[in-house]
Amino acid sequence: MTDPGNDSSHQFRLGSVVYDFMSRTHIMGILNVTPDSFSDGGKYADTKHAVDRALRMVDEGADIIDIGGESSRPGSDPVSVDEELRRVIPVIEELSDKTLIPISIDTYKSEVARRALQSGACIVNDISGLAFDPAMTSTAAQYGATVVIMHMRGTPKTMQNEPVYDDVVREVIQFLDRQSQMALASGIRQVVVDPGLGFGKTLQHNIALMQNLADFKQLGRPVLVGPSRKSFLGTILDLPVDERLEGTAAAVALCIRNGASIVRVHDVKEMKRVAIVADVLKS
Repeated sequence: MTDPGNDSSHQFRLGSVVYDFMSRTHIMGILNVTPDSFSDGGKYADTKHAVDRALRMVDEGADIIDIGGESSRPGSDPVSVDEELRRVIPVIEELSDKTLIPISIDTYKSEVARRALQSGACIVNDISGLAFDPAMTSTAAQYGATVVIMHMRGTPKTMQNEPVYDDVVREVIQFLDRQSQMALASGIRQVVVDPGLGFGKTLQHNIALMQNLADFKQLGRPVLVGPSRKSFLGTILDLPVDERLEGTAAAVALCIRNGASIVRVHDVKEMKRVAIVADVLKS
């Protein structure tokens, strides 16, 4: 594992922007250009609305825009490469002409990643942690992409079918360490790790990961978390997806307190404010 005291491992060049992920919490704004995402499916399915939404998130304080063209909600089916490209590439091309904010492509398919990186993205956010597509690692390395390695048990279709761990924190850390080392050995220079809240985890698994997020510092990589509007918050609150803002804020604050470097959220304006306060209180 990397020395967690090595500050330089948290200074990333993302396109023309340099971020020090130890200096403050950074905000990744979610832009789903899908008809069926669990929270905002269909809202930004055309290019104009999607780009407008992305620019609004930038104005609200987003440091990164994460664009996804395939829903990863529990039980969802995959879409074809052609369909995913049709959804995301026009948005990336137009957005990259309008802002210098780094663009992330949320995909586990190497061909989608390749086209997105050619079109202006500089980050690949892979929910499979480089495990689904054998060509993803070499593609990301070829284009000098930063890679977010996330942990998931199973696939979006099957991941919530009674996931079981002996020790969820230890097992997720081991997976992220193994995949990170493989990525770095393959020529990928910048790696972010994500424990994958809600991806093949029960309520108690998600709570354990958030409570023990500080353990992930041993990996020596920036830690990204994505609790935004997730179903485990709905379970705790007994509330639908559009009423989980306060639950998201509580989860974001806890994750920041325990060492998150980046939070992936839908509600950028509100979570930016949460992050500013949490950073001050943590310091």
